Amino acid sequence: MTDPVRNLKSQVLSSDWSRFEKYTFEFRNPEGTWEIQQREVYDRGDGAVVLLYNPDKQSVVLTRQFRLPTFLNGNQSGLMIEACAGALEGEDPQMSAIREAREETGYSISAVEKVFEVYMSPGSVTEKLYFYIARYQEDDQVSGGGGLDTEQEYIEVMELPFDQAFCMIGNGEIRDAKTIMLLQHLKISRLMEG
Repeated sequence: MTDPVRNLKSQVLSSDWSRFEKYTFEFRNPEGTWEIQQREVYDRGDGAVVLLYNPDKQSVVLTRQFRLPTFLNGNQSGLMIEACAGALEGEDPQMSAIREAREETGYSISAVEKVFEVYMSPGSVTEKLYFYIARYQEDDQVSGGGGLDTEQEYIEVMELPFDQAFCMIGNGEIRDAKTIMLLQHLKISRLMEG
């Protein structure tokens, strides 16, 4: 198969936290003609997300934290309820999910199960997100969680009945796509059924 892009050029617009670049390139359209296109692309690296669940208790562990972009786009409090997630930071995605679970929720889990990997916003963001689920027990909790002070994270840990968390999708309390996808996975896979 012929490469659909040629003469790719980029200009860095910002690189303070992540890279934001403007690309100019030639794209071979469906008719086979080359046309010049421009796109702005945000590269924040890849990430991992993990949803902790306990089928015996019929519960899940979620987090609540302030997210500025949602505040800027109409979320009055800026607070979002989410599964724990974070950047890979040079790690294997599984190890990142395990680390994030401990940092954000205080649960020390030793194994995660990969569900899938997706591009969350492929029109403008390069990030690939690795999705995991992990069983937890009460004695897996080794700290209060809450995130890292060095990252200015102020995370509330929430252990909720699964049915309540699932209903929070429909009533608008959970509006985070990755969390919705993982809660729906638990439901569809019947992992919360006895």
